[in-house]
Amino acid sequence: MQKDTGSGGTSTSSGPTSRFRRRKSSNEVPPEVDKANSSHLLVNDHNKYKSMLIRTYSSVWMIGGFALIIYMGHLYIWAMVVVIQIFMAKELFNLLRKAHEDTHLPGFRLLNWHFFFTAMLFVYGRILSQRLVNTVTTDKFLYKLVGRFIKYHMVTCYFLYIAGFMWFILTLKTKRYKYQFGQYAWTHMILIVVFTQSSFTVANIFEGIFWFLLPASLIVINDIAAYIFGFFFGKTPLIKLSPKKTWEGFIGASVTTMISAFVLANILGRFQWLTCPRKDLSTGWLHCDPGPLFKPEYFALPEWFPGWFPWREITVFPVQWHALGLGLFASIIAPFGGFFASGFKRAFKIKDFGDSIPGHGGITDRMDCQMVMAVFAYIYHQSFVIPQSLSIEMIMDQILMNLTYEELRALYMKLGQIIMERQFGES
Repeated sequence: MQKDTGSGGTSTSSGPTSRFRRRKSSNEVPPEVDKANSSHLLVNDHNKYKSMLIRTYSSVWMIGGFALIIYMGHLYIWAMVVVIQIFMAKELFNLLRKAHEDTHLPGFRLLNWHFFFTAMLFVYGRILSQRLVNTVTTDKFLYKLVGRFIKYHMVTCYFLYIAGFMWFILTLKTKRYKYQFGQYAWTHMILIVVFTQSSFTVANIFEGIFWFLLPASLIVINDIAAYIFGFFFGKTPLIKLSPKKTWEGFIGASVTTMISAFVLANILGRFQWLTCPRKDLSTGWLHCDPGPLFKPEYFALPEWFPGWFPWREITVFPVQWHALGLGLFASIIAPFGGFFASGFKRAFKIKDFGDSIPGHGGITDRMDCQMVMAVFAYIYHQSFVIPQSLSIEMIMDQILMNLTYEELRALYMKLGQIIMERQFGES
């Protein structure tokens, strides 16, 4: 390799170092670096026990807090989802933020949050409108007020968005157009990512905590199992986007998640607090007919089964077969949300989206697979669990959602008249 011998001379180096530098200037990760990363598996990491201790400590606190919120009920779980959304949006907003540009654009960060809370009002207004109506039906004034809110909800959200749009146009500054339009597009992409998955998550919560808790728990179990199996047995790299993930961790986590799905559904399906849907926004205890999915079926064990086994029959809830479908998705498909996030971080040359959770990174780092799983759980529930035929309850929901107080009184009188006519006709 030749060196430059003068200040005005040109280097003519042509060795491996030169090729390395040329590759590094592109967006691709150099093969040398990628090869080094693939050797940094957990089994070869000298600091893995310290990392595992920090990660375990954070996980215990998160699981404990999560269990407490689940016990408190639907509204508190919804509030938790809102807080998670805010942290995710904050982390993603900061990802492309340039401080030196923002100093010349006072109020520009506030515009991002204006769009965020407008989207929140639109999404949750549509999801929870019926439950809000059910909560205030006994109060005539509140019922009329909520009815007005629902009637003008869409136009209110539209004009809030238009106000933000005009605000953006009026704050455009010369020489910063590219940055401002890039931030505008980035903000809208964040809103789509965050609110698409969270709307399905909230819908799952009010259909019954079971349909939120089981999918979320399966993702956590899969993540923990993959870490443990990879920690002790990981030898074969799984995917280049995430060098520390291994086939041993992936397969071990898949088996663990499937078994956990079947067992966990049996445990959770015994509690009405978890299986009953919430039709309003109250916080009272729930009692309902659990439905055929949560009614136990008994299967006698075959005679050749070992005599030392303490049970002669096992109890299986029909919902456990649905849980296997959720477990299969959580173990095979949902991890690709994590792979996507890994590729995304490599593209922006960052290790984590944030540092709010020691040993885990940011909130977004924990929600990558959960976002994929929440959408699937909702679609699966709507497609294969909820009966497709109309029920009295579904008709009543539509009536309460779309009719005013006076129209409800008129409908009541008309139905009473029809019932009386049929009663006299039959007699």
